[in-house]
Amino acid sequence: MQTYLLKKGYRTNTEALSLIRSCDDWYANRMIPEFHKRHTVQNVPYDLLQLNFGKRCCSDDANLCEILEVNSGNNGQSDFVKDVLDGSEFQTQYRKQLEKTAADGTVACYVRLDKATIMKSGKVQGGQIRLNYVEAECFVPLTVVDDIVTEAAFSGSGLERGKKVTTLVLFTHDENGLYTAETAYFDEHGNVQEDRTVILKLGDVKPFAVMRNAEVNNLDDMEGYGLPKLYNAIPILKVLDLCFNVLFGDLDKADKLVLINEILCKFDDNGRAITPNEQVKKLFVLLGKKLPDDKELYHEYNPEIRVDQITKTFELALSLLSMMFGYGTKKYSFENGQIKTATEYAGERQDMMQELNRQRQEAIRYIQDIVRAVLWFANTFQGDSWDIEAEVNVEFDDSYITNKEAELEQMRSDAVTFADVPIFRVRYIMERLNCDEKQARAYLAEGQQDPDAGDEPED
Repeated sequence: MQTYLLKKGYRTNTEALSLIRSCDDWYANRMIPEFHKRHTVQNVPYDLLQLNFGKRCCSDDANLCEILEVNSGNNGQSDFVKDVLDGSEFQTQYRKQLEKTAADGTVACYVRLDKATIMKSGKVQGGQIRLNYVEAECFVPLTVVDDIVTEAAFSGSGLERGKKVTTLVLFTHDENGLYTAETAYFDEHGNVQEDRTVILKLGDVKPFAVMRNAEVNNLDDMEGYGLPKLYNAIPILKVLDLCFNVLFGDLDKADKLVLINEILCKFDDNGRAITPNEQVKKLFVLLGKKLPDDKELYHEYNPEIRVDQITKTFELALSLLSMMFGYGTKKYSFENGQIKTATEYAGERQDMMQELNRQRQEAIRYIQDIVRAVLWFANTFQGDSWDIEAEVNVEFDDSYITNKEAELEQMRSDAVTFADVPIFRVRYIMERLNCDEKQARAYLAEGQQDPDAGDEPED
């Protein structure tokens, strides 16, 4: 595929993809040979245990950007968009993409047509609108203008008759801003299947959307990609794995030992000490022949578990991890013997929510781009006439950081108390129905109309 793109004048950023893969290894809790493979002082190989804390960080990050509802215009239009999103499992896939955004810095989505009819003239009609969700490793930004990806390529692999087939989809535009979609197929040897290549003329609406980490990407040679949050946190994730292995090692060697003089034991015909039960086998160790002195008959050994030192080390590592992931130094911390998570901490410290708000703005733009592309495909290929420029409102799930029911009840109370001030009722309707101010005022005006105004008087 890299050769195919190179022939078309596009370069694949292998350095960025390599960095993204290293972050994804920690997110997927893969074994990192150069770190997790170790040897004892006797040169016996062993593997470090893995906490999988990278996944926990990304999952906790995703909790704060989950959405409840997408309102994309009037009832009919909004219902249509909802059906398309539901048909492509948007809620489930969006949640996965939130985690991958924190891990790898970038995710994407493009619109495609399934089971469409291709006319002899080359025009396309009908078909089912579907969404394809793409991870950072399968995303190649081709053109970036003012930090906005305007052209991109997406790849994916599957099996056909037991053989691997890779699909590459390119979205490029001409000097007039009109997009073209080109789909190429590659066999298991990487050879392009020329007879299967499909080129489709589109319009001026971008048929894909990209969501990136809202934090500025300060890494070199990553144009078009977002900053992977896990990249800065990898050294701390290593420290956490080491801390846990120290704790595990102390506990694993914590069994009490009793060192005894063999003069106290009986032996079988093979010269092995006879112990009364299995527990004694675990506890007692023979020292060999010693003089029958009291101090040399037996000695009890209780290994130390370094709880305080390990706890302090964990606390420091968790604070450093919190700084790498934002929201202050208490995102993860031990408090009264319990680990406090990001969502709990964010609820207490509203002043640390600026980063979250920036990420939500990025998510809103991502969803708006998807909705616009869906509506354009419906108008162009299915003969609909939806309003592409309609405002798209996204309602986020704030249950982790606010008491939404209490806030809504307070707004309702204000609307009742100040009934002569319409703005209070408008704001309540906007929040309650997740609509814009224009729609809220229309609902309010409709509710104030006399239901009997249009009735004819009876004779």
